[in-house]
Amino acid sequence: MLLADVSACPYPEARVVFRPRGTVRDVDTRRLVPRTDLVLADPRLAAAERRLGRALVKAAVARAQQRARNGQIAPAEVADAAVAELPARAAGLTPVINATGVLVHTNLGRAPLSAAAVDAIAAAAGHCDVEFDLAAGVRARRGAGALDALARAVPAAEAVAVVNNNAAALVLAATALARPDASGPAATALARPDASGPAEIVISRGELIEIGDRFRLPDLLACTGARLREVGTTNRTTAADYAEATGPRTAFILKVHPSNFRIEGFTAAVGVPALAELGDSHGVPVVFDIGSGLLTPHPLLPDEPSAATALRDGAALVTASGDKLLGGPQAGLLLGRADLIRRLRRHPLARALRVDKLTLAALEATLTGPVPPVAAALAADPASLFDRAERAVARLAAAGLDARVVPSSAAVGGGGAPGVELPSAAISLPEALAAPLRRGSPAVVGRLEAGRLLLDLRSVPPEADSLLAAAILAAASR
Repeated sequence: MLLADVSACPYPEARVVFRPRGTVRDVDTRRLVPRTDLVLADPRLAAAERRLGRALVKAAVARAQQRARNGQIAPAEVADAAVAELPARAAGLTPVINATGVLVHTNLGRAPLSAAAVDAIAAAAGHCDVEFDLAAGVRARRGAGALDALARAVPAAEAVAVVNNNAAALVLAATALARPDASGPAATALARPDASGPAEIVISRGELIEIGDRFRLPDLLACTGARLREVGTTNRTTAADYAEATGPRTAFILKVHPSNFRIEGFTAAVGVPALAELGDSHGVPVVFDIGSGLLTPHPLLPDEPSAATALRDGAALVTASGDKLLGGPQAGLLLGRADLIRRLRRHPLARALRVDKLTLAALEATLTGPVPPVAAALAADPASLFDRAERAVARLAAAGLDARVVPSSAAVGGGGAPGVELPSAAISLPEALAAPLRRGSPAVVGRLEAGRLLLDLRSVPPEADSLLAAAILAAASR
């Protein structure tokens, strides 16, 4: 008997045996791996192809075939292995139970949408009347439902607009208001006729913030071609500083809420009422970036500015995020004077920054529907959080897990309400469970403190408690 030399073959299981006179008795086991078309004909994979698309299913089949060639599975197991490897959905994003205690976690997608918003997205996913009047059969105002809902939520705003995020709202304001020459023939210059040189945005040095991932506000504004006139110092800016800098070249005075940090001690800042009085005396508007998207005052967040209060105090234009304290989709909200909103809407850049139908649907449902998850979490009673934690720990302890209930401090997150601690309750587990929980389905993300994994229930909706407990038990069993 002769054994063929397969030492150079990348597949060590390949084996061909030759008998005298060249008779082949054993064949390369790779020949037993089923063809791709035969595997794809499996009813389970055919159904998955309709749900996930051919590319993802074929890739799973290819990986299973390779495992068979490597001898890790039998050729007859290829279809089963491919089915086991199929992703749950066509997109790569994985659902996560946010047990970090950070209600608006940027790395986890910021605000979770309400069930009403999710339903609205599903309804708008196909053809819909986003820009069409079904009764009259003619073109209509784009996203009228969402815009009307936003206007009703903040009656102090003469007009409203929506772009794709708060940074876009500021870019649009700076481009349209501080560079009127670039805003098209329909626009009217804000700078007075006697102004010479580029229009300026007056802003305190203490409000030149970095908004995360090294995106810095002065860089964002400078890229529009606007000129920044910085006043005051990092810790102290007075009304006199603004007054000295405001003049014929001023396009607007910009106030930015430092929503992701706090300065304490020897400090001074100027509120919107004083800035509005100064702006009125010079004929320039005050633009206030409140950041976190709080539309009306919240009793738990007394230092967090709201759009309604800012407008009543005299701000001509307010910008905010839709996916933070509002609890909606990513969006940049613009609220204020009708003439300024009109100028922004008519600027060519507004078309590049407009939101899609899914965002409009989710925003409207957030504004008109039930309390969003972020608002519900913010208002959660600490006693109820401890009750939920006790029930979960009882279930886990009965299964033999080292689980305890511990007090915790949650946070708003997402650049909102810095320094505000929200009393909460957490499930304390061995640190070793952190990784298997992140790899589970659904994934669970908590935080590590003093060698323990804490799962803070303030950021977990009550309806997810059973799912969370099951995920913990599954992770412990792996």
